[in-house]
Amino acid sequence: MFQNYFVQPFTDALQFIAGVFDDSYGIAIIVITLAVRLILMPLMLKTYKNSQAMREKMDVMKPKLTEIQERMKKTEDKDEKQKLQSEMMGLYQQHGVNPMQMGCLPMVIQMPIFIALYYAIRSSQEIATHSFLWFNLGHTDIIMALIAASIYFVQSRMTLMNAPAEQQGMMKVMGLVSPIMIGVLSLNAPSALPLYWAAGGLFLIVQTYLSKKLYTA
Repeated sequence: MFQNYFVQPFTDALQFIAGVFDDSYGIAIIVITLAVRLILMPLMLKTYKNSQAMREKMDVMKPKLTEIQERMKKTEDKDEKQKLQSEMMGLYQQHGVNPMQMGCLPMVIQMPIFIALYYAIRSSQEIATHSFLWFNLGHTDIIMALIAASIYFVQSRMTLMNAPAEQQGMMKVMGLVSPIMIGVLSLNAPSALPLYWAAGGLFLIVQTYLSKKLYTA
């Protein structure tokens, strides 16, 4: 079912777009990757806006929240802990913060789409036999692997803009995971895939910059 309803439509779209551009599957990969990112962009901007609003609320309630957490650490009384937990939940409700809301919906929506596009590119025999720019789409290319990893490194650094100082240490570490993973995978995959990642990464850089300009005070 996943092959028929998710992967095959992307395969057909890649073939159609390549036909429009004189059988250039490299351009087809770039066009469809950017098109999918563009369609999902309003959802991602809204998610970023909501996360910024949530962060502002957390900043307002942080002193009181810290006080309750310190009291919970010090007490051993179960009734007192339960009372403090209720007080904490009341604080969340007062400020309109849902501690269980982690913003998973956008990721849930995105994953099947990008997995399907990934498999459509990886499994296409037509793509594997074509070249784009200086490289063969069906063969590994070190330069493309480095480009893809570098783009995601830049994107990870952009996420640090305006981030709270106490969060930047962990974000820097986590920000290295994506480019390293992309680089390793690209060195063991046909160059069509790092081309796909590079196009998506460039779009994410623009999206991240736009998000921060629009919704960061």
